[in-house]
Parts: sequence; structure tokens; C-alpha cells
Amino acid sequence: MERESPIITLTTDFGLADPYIAEMKAIILGINPNARIVDVTHQVEKFNVRNGAFILAAAAQYFPKGTIHVAVVDPGVGTKRRPILIKTRKDFFIGPDNGVLALAAKNQGIRHVYEIANPRFMLPKISQTFHGRDIFAPAAAHLSRGVKPSEFGPEIRRIFVPKFAKVTKRNGALIGEVIHIDSFGNIITNFTAKNLEDLGIKDSVNIKLGDKRLTLKLCKAYAEVEAGKPLAITGSHDFLEISVNMGNAAQAFKVRVGDPVILYRSL
Repeated sequence: MERESPIITLTTDFGLADPYIAEMKAIILGINPNARIVDVTHQVEKFNVRNGAFILAAAAQYFPKGTIHVAVVDPGVGTKRRPILIKTRKDFFIGPDNGVLALAAKNQGIRHVYEIANPRFMLPKISQTFHGRDIFAPAAAHLSRGVKPSEFGPEIRRIFVPKFAKVTKRNGALIGEVIHIDSFGNIITNFTAKNLEDLGIKDSVNIKLGDKRLTLKLCKAYAEVEAGKPLAITGSHDFLEISVNMGNAAQAFKVRVGDPVILYRSL
């Protein structure tokens, strides 16, 4: 019995008004007619690598093991930034080495990284402006047909890890940043439940947001505090959120994406 082709997901900032997504899918299906393609989103904010990285990391963890994730938010297309293929403990990630893959791949545990350099697995003509179609889509399709990751090109030791994908430790505190603010105004940081565990945080969070120092109850539900009161919670995507029950935390604390966040054992 022929094995089922793995899922290929697509996450881009291409939008839906142009033919770009259809062209990528056409290339994938031309190479592997049995490919199963899932659109995560094509409405990533234009050129916003952080936004694409957060969306990819949030969604990737729920797909079956062996899923191939293609992410193209690529303001540096045509420059010397490398096209890469990452193998993690769970999945594969394909895209530009500009940080868009880093958050999801690091969360899953990176095993191997390869530069996509073998012309056998690209289109014959490579444009300077559309590597999503000419490099990343064919690479995903060939991988889904069973080509070994090592055949795509040389193994490389490091990927570009942007600041938003890093949590650093200094003087017993953890330093991260705001990676997303959702439509409810919840402040989503790049701290994970594992970071809280490593710092010994269980019942309350001591945190610095901008010039504000707060001690917040670490809740399992927003309604554990009164309406209008702030709280901390590990959200549905495993990232620490600072929220206001039935309110807008980002407005209340005047926080924006990219702002630093510091976690302490005590204030």
C-alpha cells in the first residue's frame, strides 16, 4: 500500500488577491499530485517576520508528526539570506533563514538544518523575487515524496535566531519580549510554560512591562479575577499572556509588539 503523503502547510504574507498562492500550489501538485496542502494563513502582516513566526509556531504544534511547514515572509528575497530546510523532533520547516522558522523550530527542538542548494529540487529558472514558488514549494513537494533532507544541500550548524525567538537569563531573571497582541488586547510574550517552570513560577508572576512592575496571579482561566483586573495566564498556544479579564491589557499597560518583558522570582 502506498504511504499517505504528509501534510504541507503554507504560511505567507502574500494575501489572496494575487496568483502567488495558486502558483505555489500548482508547483507542489505538479511534483506530487497526492500532496495534502493546508493553508495556515496568507494574511501575515506584510514583511512582518515576527508576526509570521508567531502564527507558524502557534499552529505547527497541532499538526500530525512529519508535517512539512512552508513559511514565506521574505523581505530579503533575492539577497544572500539562505533558503533552508529544518528537521525537528516532530516536523520539517522550509523557508528563508530570516527568523520566520526559528520560533516554531526551536520550540520543537532542532535536529538538523540543511541549506536548500541542490538544483534538482528547484524549478529550472529561479526568479529573484519569488523563491516561494521557485525554491520552497518544489522543495516541500520533493520532501513529501520521500527525498531525504540531506539530499537538498549541505548541513549547516546555525540558523538566524532573531531577538523575538530568544529568551535570555540574567541575574536570575528571564528577559523576553512581546511577540503578539491579539484582537482582545491580550499581551502574548515569547515565554513558554517551560520558562515559567525553569524559574520556579507556580502561583504568581513578577513581571516588568516597560516601566511598570507587576505581581499578577497566574491563572488557568481569565474569570479567576474580577472583570477589569489584570492576570497572567499560559494561553492556548503555550505562551505566557498578560491579560485583563474582559478588558484590553495592551491599552491598559500601553504595550506594543516588540516591547521588552522581564520575569523575576520576586520584585
